[in-house]
Amino acid sequence: MFTGIIEETGRVASFQPAADAWQLQLAAKVVTGDVALGDSIAVNGCCLTVTKFAAGHLWFDVLEETRRLTSFAQLAPGSAVNLERSLRADSRLGGHFVSGHIDAPGRIEVFEPRGKDHYMRVQVPAGQGRYLVYKGSVAIDGISLTVAEAAGDSFVVWLIPHTLAVTNLGEKKVNDTVNLEFDLLAKYIEKLAAR
Repeated sequence: MFTGIIEETGRVASFQPAADAWQLQLAAKVVTGDVALGDSIAVNGCCLTVTKFAAGHLWFDVLEETRRLTSFAQLAPGSAVNLERSLRADSRLGGHFVSGHIDAPGRIEVFEPRGKDHYMRVQVPAGQGRYLVYKGSVAIDGISLTVAEAAGDSFVVWLIPHTLAVTNLGEKKVNDTVNLEFDLLAKYIEKLAAR
């Protein structure tokens, strides 16, 4: 479980196929401080297991299914990735509950400054807009954000300068793919209502 409050932006050192899975190596500083083998770390919102670590570096095995269903296929050496360690029981919950399970890839349709803030509209796959509500929560690349507008299969978020400075969104552009995780509550309500 995560909160969607990004601890640092790391960089992809390498991402290549290995014998049993794709191997992702990241360069990072903060999240490597107390890391242990088997720890869960959200990488662009996707919960991955640490398989190896060394000073300033982390390694993860990534399944082909994960690579296919997320924006990971676009990762290359030097790509910025948002990192968050899993939530501890004694931590503050500054964002919202984020599971680290990506629901769908989204495509940035509009990303532009408007006044002092930045406006971002994201297209979701057909039919997925039902999980988005005005003032509800959504995680984009693992970042806890508030939905400012929801219409059909797209939604809008407003970004403050701090978010652009400390996450990978400052490097995104129109037509880029981002990982989306919709609010858990919406998915549970849908399942219960269907019964």
